[in-house]
Amino acid sequence: MVYITEDMVRRRAEHNECQISTLEEVSLHQQDIEKIEHIDKWCRDLRILYLQNNLIPKIENVGRLKKLQYLNLALNNIEVIENLEGCESLQKLDLTVNFVGRLSSVESLQSNIHLTELFLVGNPCTEFEGYRQYVVASLPQLKFLDGTEISRSERIRAAQGLKEVKRNVREQEREYLKRRAREKEEARDEKGNKERKPGSDGRWYTDINNTDPGSEENKENQERKEGTENPELDEEQQESEFWHTPCSFTPESRLEAHRHLEEKRKAKEKVNEKKPKTPRTLITADGRVMNVNEPKLDFSLTEDEENNTVVLDLAVYRHMDTSLMDVDVQPSYARVTVKGKIFQIVLPAEVRPDSSTAQRSQTTGHLVLTMPRKQQCPSEAGGGSKHARRRRPRQHCSKTSKHQTRSAGNIQHSLTAHHRSRQLLCRVCGRP
Repeated sequence: MVYITEDMVRRRAEHNECQISTLEEVSLHQQDIEKIEHIDKWCRDLRILYLQNNLIPKIENVGRLKKLQYLNLALNNIEVIENLEGCESLQKLDLTVNFVGRLSSVESLQSNIHLTELFLVGNPCTEFEGYRQYVVASLPQLKFLDGTEISRSERIRAAQGLKEVKRNVREQEREYLKRRAREKEEARDEKGNKERKPGSDGRWYTDINNTDPGSEENKENQERKEGTENPELDEEQQESEFWHTPCSFTPESRLEAHRHLEEKRKAKEKVNEKKPKTPRTLITADGRVMNVNEPKLDFSLTEDEENNTVVLDLAVYRHMDTSLMDVDVQPSYARVTVKGKIFQIVLPAEVRPDSSTAQRSQTTGHLVLTMPRKQQCPSEAGGGSKHARRRRPRQHCSKTSKHQTRSAGNIQHSLTAHHRSRQLLCRVCGRP
């Protein structure tokens, strides 16, 4: 059951800076509300109240709304027009497609002298003989009934035969109330039959044909029966029977249909409920670093021999705020967290994290990590070889091949590095 809460009203008062005490209009339609409450205490200045398409069975707790001009209660379960005498300023009342069968209850609106429009379309009372004449004669302040203007001649004719019309309406009303009483009783019996299960009354039930429940034959029959059952087929059959079984259009049947849809929705949500993902392994138990690309971003990883650095170009989204990124550079790997998703890559050479930098490109928005390589002597790195070994620039990309092709500037830079490789000197000791 959905209740009207202060938070619900406040969330619909954004146009009034979330102030509900001075609220003049509020819309609470399609909320599955089953009772009107608190509105007359929280929103005394209310002029327009939308409560259509809910499950409200009774008009109540609106008598203190002295300034209320328009009340919309269409598509609810209301059976009687009542408790509106205190709405002194009420001008328009919409009760379209409800279950008002007590037509005489419209006389309770006689004290609402400003009421000019009334909608009762789709209610059982509109099928009564003399319905319109009775309402027009009972409410002389009305100007429109069910969207049709009431002319002066129609009002005169309605007043002339009012006694006879009232008598006919009373008889039809009594018949309707008797029929409603039977419908309510049938609904209670049907609900009781659905809720009653074998053994629910405290008794034990046995199958007289099954004298030996533990026999092998009975066990085989039971297993065969269970094997032939198809839960999905039974569920589809029950669903089809529910919607194709004829039933009267009553407040009980409408409520039952709503409950059925609500159960189906909850069951679907439960099935589609996402299971928590197991945490991704970033570093194995033996210390091996894994390459991870959860955000699925394009990237390129190169080694700048001229500046002795490793450069990682990560194609993050151009308009993404930098505060949503977190960079962690370690000697052997680099990790970037983008909106909670981890990008991690193993570096081709050991770098110095304390001297590394991270910048955003002003043109593309890419995140560029520049990580200086750790300096080593040839004797330490290559075992005392005569010439230092140079590594070729490497590029990696997760998606497209556009980052795999080098630009003209990169090609020129590679060619220059190739010519220089003939006379290389160690930057630390100066030896060839």
